[in-house]
Amino acid sequence: MAAPRTAVVEGPVSDTLSERAAGLLQRDILAGTLAPGARLGIVELAQRYEIGATPLREGLSRLVSRGLIVAIGQRGFRVADVSRDDLADITKIRSVIEVEALRLAMEQGGDAWEAGIISALHQLRRYIERSGKHFSEGAEDFDTLHKSFHTSILQACGSPRLLAAHSDLYDQAYRYRRVMMRGFDDGQQFFAIHQTLAERVMARDIDPACTMLVGHLQSTLNFVYPPEGGSTS
Repeated sequence: MAAPRTAVVEGPVSDTLSERAAGLLQRDILAGTLAPGARLGIVELAQRYEIGATPLREGLSRLVSRGLIVAIGQRGFRVADVSRDDLADITKIRSVIEVEALRLAMEQGGDAWEAGIISALHQLRRYIERSGKHFSEGAEDFDTLHKSFHTSILQACGSPRLLAAHSDLYDQAYRYRRVMMRGFDDGQQFFAIHQTLAERVMARDIDPACTMLVGHLQSTLNFVYPPEGGSTS
């Protein structure tokens, strides 16, 4: 009698590996280690991350859906390019999505939501205080705190899809903020902007809060790609 065939294990293990691959790729794309437009070879990446080709391809596909990687037909993948038009589109869609999420959060949020905002703001402030003259938005651990704050003000919107869209678009914009970071070293000003936004949000000042959020999102576009005749100051 033939020996029973060994079952192929799929599911959670494969999902974990593909998500790990996506996480490593995303980290290197956002850090600029994998440059905009760079071709992504499966063999080279498999060796680099010590992950098999199949979960690596699945990880690449996940980042296609997140807008960080472009599939090139049957020829493979490359890192998404950067351009003013792309950042303008990201900013426009972020504004639509985040304003709606913020309106819903201000209408529905309770004490726990406010506490989350206060906690995220406190962590930003403490990081900036500890950094002192060495403050720079470019640090990976700082950007985690920055993203947590922006997520916290939207958290009570009640829509997982709005929050997921916010997360993906935030990450896409991060590549552009890396350019902005090199000219942004005033931690107190940075914190004051976010504190004012938090105060307007928790006061349920819907129109002023939404207007400030849109202006805050637009500032990255204006800094990285100044309007003709304008300046970055």
